[in-house]
Amino acid sequence: MSVQNLPIRVAITGAGGRMGCQLLSEIKKSENVILGGALENRHSHLIGSIISSESNIKITSEINEIKNDFDVLIDFSNPESTMFYLDFCLKNKKKMIIGTTGFNNEQISSIKSVSENISIVLSANFSIGVNVMLRLLEQTAKIMGKQCDIEIIEIHHRKKIDAPSGTALTMGKTIADTLNLNFNDCAIYGRNGQETTIRKNNTIGFSSIRAGDIVGEHTVIFANDGERIEITHKASSRSTFANGAIKAAIWISDKDNGLFDMSKVLNLYKE
Repeated sequence: MSVQNLPIRVAITGAGGRMGCQLLSEIKKSENVILGGALENRHSHLIGSIISSESNIKITSEINEIKNDFDVLIDFSNPESTMFYLDFCLKNKKKMIIGTTGFNNEQISSIKSVSENISIVLSANFSIGVNVMLRLLEQTAKIMGKQCDIEIIEIHHRKKIDAPSGTALTMGKTIADTLNLNFNDCAIYGRNGQETTIRKNNTIGFSSIRAGDIVGEHTVIFANDGERIEITHKASSRSTFANGAIKAAIWISDKDNGLFDMSKVLNLYKE
């Protein structure tokens, strides 16, 4: 991408939410992107509010009002809203950065289909550290995964709805793919009663904790008799996710179509 294509015009969804506020803050600091629009749901009390004293951009619920003001939409919302924005971006040839999680198979298929016509970066986690961790999980699983019991523990704030987190599921699928396991068959979600008596081989366990204002922590345990390896990522600020999304928006700006993830953005190619 050439310098003359900068800055990139972006719009964000959920401008009044945790992630939206963080994105607004990081966009303001960036020399490579500028804010073209900010969206909220139509019931929000923020509709009509000016983003800042330095900007005349008002928060709106109508994406058509800003369709000429941005090139890339950054969306951290919910599956239903993302599908609406996906249709808009397809019709108006806008690129998308999708950080929403909790999609069903049909919605994932729709995203894949739309990506044949527009460029999309879809990731459960835009943290650089988490995406480096995914590569570490691949390497660890290759070396000792078949001999180990594998558990994934994820911790998030009390208001997070989906569980396990999208990031935890991505970690589990990464390990399962590396070990040539069917993820749906090997994933175990929580345990109680008689299920705790015998642990089956070639399974991946998931545990979810919701408490306080924890931004996000993920630990993967590879446990063998006599030793274990624990790989952990802890996010202390949403700025890491916001900056990753901005990096993705810049990277995707010269891509006409295709579905990408952060491993592509960060050039973390598999062997």
